[in-house]
Amino acid sequence: MNTTTGRRRNILADAIESLGSTAAAAPELAEEQSEALVPADPVGRSAAPAFLERRGAAFDEIARAVKRPTIKIKPSECSIWPGNARDYAALTYERCVSLIDSIREEGANREAVVIRRTQKSDRPFELIVGTRRHFSISWLHANNHTEIELVARIETLDDEGAFRLADLENREREDVTDLERARNYREAIDSYYNGVRTQMAERLAIPKQNLHNLLQLAELPDEVVAAFAEPADVKVRHGMRLSPLLKDAERRDPILAAANDIATEQSNLRDAGSPKIEGSRVCERLVAAATAPRTMVSPTRTKAVVMAASGREVGQILSDTKTKGMTLSINPKGGSSVDEILEALRPIIENARFNR
Repeated sequence: MNTTTGRRRNILADAIESLGSTAAAAPELAEEQSEALVPADPVGRSAAPAFLERRGAAFDEIARAVKRPTIKIKPSECSIWPGNARDYAALTYERCVSLIDSIREEGANREAVVIRRTQKSDRPFELIVGTRRHFSISWLHANNHTEIELVARIETLDDEGAFRLADLENREREDVTDLERARNYREAIDSYYNGVRTQMAERLAIPKQNLHNLLQLAELPDEVVAAFAEPADVKVRHGMRLSPLLKDAERRDPILAAANDIATEQSNLRDAGSPKIEGSRVCERLVAAATAPRTMVSPTRTKAVVMAASGREVGQILSDTKTKGMTLSINPKGGSSVDEILEALRPIIENARFNR
């Protein structure tokens, strides 16, 4: 074993051993954990998308480096710890079918779940890591495979330690949505870190900007989230674009109104069996609603003036009737770009009388 690999395994072993303690990690350990778990960004790019797209190997290395005795239990013997990011209630056979088939073929879950003992519960254990494995074996129990038991490793963890361990695993899981992770972080920062973002970022060994971007996503109103066809469509980049706009009182209402309209469209498409409105398109429409150009009527003339978001005039509405349609005069003032003109015209056309 080379020196670097051995040192890294020792770091990871120390990390999992320290999870039961609420004391802050030593500076040297925190620094090494940061190097091991979150690669540096040498070019200074925005870290949020990289953080969510990067599949770190930290949890697998912990599992290899720290060998714990395992036990076999029935899924009914453990409750689900509510502090995990994954929404257990949203798990379905379709989402877990490959794992269910794998466990059925092997007769057990290959990777042990993590549990802790409970003191005040009707079940002796609480599941910290491994919700999909728990769901899959529970499904198998309900479908004539009661002989399959849940392989589990018992750890002594407080809530903050449980959160860190679960988060470490969830960074690898592609099926944990950005929204689930963001809302999990929002709950954790108040529950375990007294609302102090710097403290939370240090304990998780992630850049503060990553944490900020995730918390922005968690702030999106329910109306905005409902505009997306499914929670998995809501991405960190959408929160980064929409959250600042929603903090502007004049822009918030148009965004919420557009979100309600889009949610209705999504529902109608779903009922008709038609393709959904993709997440990127939903975000663009919400941004457009927030930055929609103003249509003003000058007191000295009857033609409506089309204004771009920059405040520059890009043209006039000469007529707008349901039967004859809309007539526009495009005459940009101040050197507006083609993209700016098109952005200004989109809401005008969408709201034209011939569309009603």
